[in-house]
Amino acid sequence: MKAIRLRPGKDRSLLRRHPWIFDSAVARGGADAGETVRVESSEGQFLAWGAYSPASRIRVRAWSFDEKQRIDAAFFAQACARAIRARSRMDIQSDGLRLIHGESDGLPGLIVDRYGDTLVAQFLASGVERWKSVIADALLHETGLTRLYERSDASSRTLEGLEPATGWLRGDGPTALTIREHDWQLTLDVATGHKTGFYLDQRDSRALFARWTRRLGFARVLNCYCYTGGFTVAALSGGAGHVTSIDSSGPALERAAAHVALNGFDPARATFMDADVNASLRAFIEQGRRFDAIVLDPPKLAPTAAHAERAARAYKDINRLAFKLLEPGGVLFTYSCSGGISADLFHKIVASAGADAGVDGYISVRLGGAPDHPMTLEFPEGEYLKGLVVVRK
Repeated sequence: MKAIRLRPGKDRSLLRRHPWIFDSAVARGGADAGETVRVESSEGQFLAWGAYSPASRIRVRAWSFDEKQRIDAAFFAQACARAIRARSRMDIQSDGLRLIHGESDGLPGLIVDRYGDTLVAQFLASGVERWKSVIADALLHETGLTRLYERSDASSRTLEGLEPATGWLRGDGPTALTIREHDWQLTLDVATGHKTGFYLDQRDSRALFARWTRRLGFARVLNCYCYTGGFTVAALSGGAGHVTSIDSSGPALERAAAHVALNGFDPARATFMDADVNASLRAFIEQGRRFDAIVLDPPKLAPTAAHAERAARAYKDINRLAFKLLEPGGVLFTYSCSGGISADLFHKIVASAGADAGVDGYISVRLGGAPDHPMTLEFPEGEYLKGLVVVRK
């Protein structure tokens, strides 16, 4: 087994069982892409078994911290089974759920979502790429399914020196699917939708928004960056009088409108705008429009901390505009899915936006991803999605 020797003092994170080893921490050693290596301290002490990635700044991703552990087909079968078993203990009101969430489930770089009878996987690191066939077999064995679609086309894959890869890994058939989420139905296409086809991480937030709408009786709702209308359907199911939804993707808006019809809501209660959110918010302010509830769920603006400053300005601007459009007593559901923006920083950004808008509010709820997208004690970076529910004073 090839060995990687770390520089002095660079073993602290591994001793805390954090799975990442950056290139700057490596003193010597190397291997082929995805090959399992023995990671040692500067003094030769065993630290972990990990997957080597010669093209990535994250040079090694740890598989195990047990020196006796063999990294073989049985290891991946057990890891997949453990992750899937953990989901069976969670309260997930949907037949669309995340089965494996990368590092949080001990499988760095692997994302697996289930949509009814279909699995969709993203192999985003060299280690899981090398074991792709073994992992695919393990997933189908553990779930009893026969269809597995690959969506390894995320930009992060290029950082590993890997080419995009999409298509059926096991089985075949239609890629357009319908899932049940809470009391409504939603559709997706695993071949063309964002991420693996849908934003499963906002499942519980959509249910919460429906409950707030039902309790407070929102008459005018604004859903920004609506994508295929998950929050729009949630608002209508909660009895919202009218929902205005904005996105810059025409196909996504078409699917959002179809979701309104699919769930039996009056289409007159929904307006869809193919437009820029920032420009639309400014226009609404000039028009004197106001809303009882606003959802801000923008795309990832800061993939790493290096992008945080620029992203913070963008987050602040859209939240400032939203506060100006919110009625006193109105409710803002605002989110960041940027890994480079911490929960504490996001709170400060929203607070600064409120100050600039001349608005104060009560932070009623702090939000995160659904439980099948876990953050663990050893890998806090798993907390990429964070949100706040703010009630304007």
